[in-house]
Amino acid sequence: MTRLRKMLTLLFAFGFLLWAPAAPAQNTKKSAATIQGVVLDANGKPVAAAAVTCQSSAGIRARIVHTDKKGHFLLTGLKQDSYDLRASSNGAYSDWEKNIPMRGTQSKELTLRLLNGNTALGGVLPAKGKK
Repeated sequence: MTRLRKMLTLLFAFGFLLWAPAAPAQNTKKSAATIQGVVLDANGKPVAAAAVTCQSSAGIRARIVHTDKKGHFLLTGLKQDSYDLRASSNGAYSDWEKNIPMRGTQSKELTLRLLNGNTALGGVLPAKGKK
């Protein structure tokens, strides 16, 4: 009887190992793409608290991040798409960086340069009351 009990115990243990749930798999979910960079003023100095607008090239999923004290920004969680970026601060804007393709877990680095506020509007504005 003891031999039968040992055999049944072994069979039960073996069967349990076969039917036990598998250990959870490690997280294989791919991270999304990132764009990082710096915003510089017209003189090439970093701009703190500049707004960086990022949207898909189709004009959807717009979001805004702000630069840190050293002018750096980071956009994370970007899905596979093409993106347009522009920076602004105190009435000055950068040109649009258009159609930046992001695929998989890709990471890109950009420098956005602000134009003088008047330059971004197409030239120097006349003083009020003068033509």
